[in-house]
Amino acid sequence: MADVFESAVGGEDTLQGRFLTFTLGDEIYGLAIKYVVEIIGIQSITVVPEVPHYIKGIINLRGKIIPVIDVRLKFAKDAAEYNDRTCIIVIEIGDVSVGLIVDNVDEVLTIEDHNIAAPPANRMGFDNRYIMGIGKIGNSVQLLLDCEKLIKSDVAIMADQADAV
Repeated sequence: MADVFESAVGGEDTLQGRFLTFTLGDEIYGLAIKYVVEIIGIQSITVVPEVPHYIKGIINLRGKIIPVIDVRLKFAKDAAEYNDRTCIIVIEIGDVSVGLIVDNVDEVLTIEDHNIAAPPANRMGFDNRYIMGIGKIGNSVQLLLDCEKLIKSDVAIMADQADAV
């Protein structure tokens, strides 16, 4: 798993237009590689009470406490048992780290700006709250997620829980 990510690491310029793709069921999503810190296997998660069902809890990653979100549940998909392909993508935005549980990490892709389309308008019944764009690769499309919007509300929830302790 980690070697998929390690092969993509480089300077800031080399990260432009690079996306880590992962699957949830039959759907493929992408995250801007600039937010990805590492990919780890599923591990023991400490449950935190009184948080939304998709926030699975926290993990201790080399001394750093990181909240973990099951992206499948956040996107209102059916729960799935974790297996040897399930992994946690650790992303960092500013000074906030969050783990995203996904079914499987696929590959790192380069998608040129001209191959990224805006998501359909909300008035078409398409909820694009977490989608920053749609990447066109050959005959397929990949939903490119906006990492900041994806975790924004969850970070506030986890901060409130930490303050309550």
